[in-house]
Amino acid sequence: MIRYYITDRHAAGGTGRLMEAVARALRDGIERIQVREKDLPARELAALIAGVLALPNPHGTRILVNERLDVALACGAHGVHLPADSIQPDALRTILPAGFLVAVSCHSVEEVRRAEQEGAAFAVFGPIFFTPSKASYGPPQGLGRLREAAASVRMPVLALGGVSAENVGECLAAGAAGIAGIRMFQQGI
Repeated sequence: MIRYYITDRHAAGGTGRLMEAVARALRDGIERIQVREKDLPARELAALIAGVLALPNPHGTRILVNERLDVALACGAHGVHLPADSIQPDALRTILPAGFLVAVSCHSVEEVRRAEQEGAAFAVFGPIFFTPSKASYGPPQGLGRLREAAASVRMPVLALGGVSAENVGECLAAGAAGIAGIRMFQQGI
């Protein structure tokens, strides 16, 4: 199972607490961490990414940067996470180092299929369950749509949105290759 921690320093209680949560996730072997601090200017985001990359990483956790490919490349991050309507991952391959991950956020089965066709390494699909932070994306997709999305592609599809310790098993049973979220990783659940 792929565990994908999406950071939020505001919810964590500041940058210091965020770094503590990231250090814990690295110690625990969380497979991937998306640094999603959208409100930071490039210079501050780069400093944060450099700090994250400097932490001990005994399990080889892959660090991705939300949307800012320039910052990801400049800092030596392991990947970038793009919105569904962003540039095609394949269009970036000529400038990316080998093994660089390009993830895509998807909110429909069609977007998941398109992300795979366009060369994404994996998709984060949701929201699966209700969560206030994803309410703007419409009603939850539900386990049926997750099952359909996961079955329609070969790349890993991660479940996002309202995923908790109580429903992880349902997401995996529906075909998700893993889970993504903020709270469950940041609060150490």
